[in-house]
Amino acid sequence: MPITEILSRNAELYGQETCLVEINLELQESHNVIWREYELIENNPAGEYRLEMTWRVFNEKANRLANLLLKRGIKKGDKVAILLMNCLEWLPIYFGILKAGAVAVPLNFRYTAEEIKYCLDLSDTVALIFGPEFIGRLESIYDQIPRVKTLFYAGENRPSFAESYDRLTANCSSETPQVELSDEDDAAIYFSSGTTGFPKAILHTHRSLMAACYTEYQHHGQTHEDNFLCIPPLYHTGAKMHWFGSLLSGSKAVLLRGIKPEWILKTVSEEKITIVWLLVPWAQDILDAIERGDVKLEDYDLSQWRLMHIGAQPVPPSLIHRWKKYFPNHLYDTNYGLSESTGPGCVHLGTENIHKVGAIGIPGYKWEARIVDEQGNSVPQGEVGELAVKGDGVMKCYYKDPESTAAVIKNGWLFTGDMARMDEDGFIYLVDRKKDVIISGGENIYPVQIEDFLRAHEAIKDVAVIGLPDQRLGEIAAAIIELKSGYTCTEEEIKAFCTSMPRYKRPKKIIFDKVPRNPTGKIEKPKLREKYGASGLVAAQVEIRK
Repeated sequence: MPITEILSRNAELYGQETCLVEINLELQESHNVIWREYELIENNPAGEYRLEMTWRVFNEKANRLANLLLKRGIKKGDKVAILLMNCLEWLPIYFGILKAGAVAVPLNFRYTAEEIKYCLDLSDTVALIFGPEFIGRLESIYDQIPRVKTLFYAGENRPSFAESYDRLTANCSSETPQVELSDEDDAAIYFSSGTTGFPKAILHTHRSLMAACYTEYQHHGQTHEDNFLCIPPLYHTGAKMHWFGSLLSGSKAVLLRGIKPEWILKTVSEEKITIVWLLVPWAQDILDAIERGDVKLEDYDLSQWRLMHIGAQPVPPSLIHRWKKYFPNHLYDTNYGLSESTGPGCVHLGTENIHKVGAIGIPGYKWEARIVDEQGNSVPQGEVGELAVKGDGVMKCYYKDPESTAAVIKNGWLFTGDMARMDEDGFIYLVDRKKDVIISGGENIYPVQIEDFLRAHEAIKDVAVIGLPDQRLGEIAAAIIELKSGYTCTEEEIKAFCTSMPRYKRPKKIIFDKVPRNPTGKIEKPKLREKYGASGLVAAQVEIRK
């Protein structure tokens, strides 16, 4: 069943019910909301904005855009890109593209003009819908993207090179367009996170999007009464595919702009949020704020908050132990996934398995998983190999890249590039990215293991371990450590803390610096390798000692 049919069903069953709420606590001057058809509520003297949308309006707005695209000659299979900050318009635009039979192409809002051009060219995009934050970037390249015949602008103060999305859709029919869709039709192109250079274009069908709906719905037992807090960027599979559980259950979701701990807790309290998906840094920031006394839990009503889950990156067990100290009644789940596997859930811990915290879990709903060697054979239990997964959520291909596709999809199995091991109970533990393994003096060192160990230190906020060249050992492990605010620590103290680790695993270099992460929470190790490579390391160490 095409995923658009779920939206049409919700509009029929729950038309007058609120499906989406946008809360803007950042008060960014650049955030230009389209006010018509929404209610503006001033919650307090600080001027916090809250916008709502019903399932009926959501569906009608999607239909209006679909009919506009069809009127403009957009054909089934054509690519239409979205370049917007998280906002109430985002999801109706996404579904409007799908209802037209076109392929939605969400773009990372942090892309430079050159990266935007690269992704538009790679995906064969013919139309683009963008917001006010991106006028400057598009103005510099719009005459260099001749394939993109149509640019729609969602916002006020329209630039001369684009047409008004708001005005044009308002004049289009709100009836469902007569476009026949099937499970096998192309639905969306997502781009890999870009932590290894220019991103790949990942093509998904309606079948894989629906697989994500069922996976999320089953894993977290979502009901029509749930309320999901969505903070991560909607261009990424993680945020949107978790929201697909809300779509399937016809339940409410809140889009929060901003990640400050007090904003998250305030929103959970006032909006009666029941499910929250956090990235590791955000969960850590909440705990740090509690322990510093910056926020007091008694100031918030959090009694209805039933589930906190984390994905997008390895989760330190020490973080979850800390979390349960302050939120003992929360269900907890870890979700593992890739954009190539429709985001989260191909492997998940399961809320009933918190005793296995540290594992990424077991195969998700209707997924299979194996740990394999270089030849694709299953390795013995407990040994490290590459994680491979299989299910309806596996991508169709890397768009226009058959060589890269063949390298990762073999006989229906997606080879993830993540190294893992399986314990005697069938739980999978992530060891590291295949490309991040450090080979030092013939020994394989997995940075994630060292990172998890170091995060248990009370002064450490974040840490990344990378390999640096060494004349004698080939590579050595270097730990880039970001300290918590107000804490101090020395290299000698860190090395003393590491003495309980096997000697070959202990980091040989300690560098105090900020750990860069991309919007989905992944550590940007290429940036660190570039900064602290053979030439940059000496200068950095001199700076650290000052």
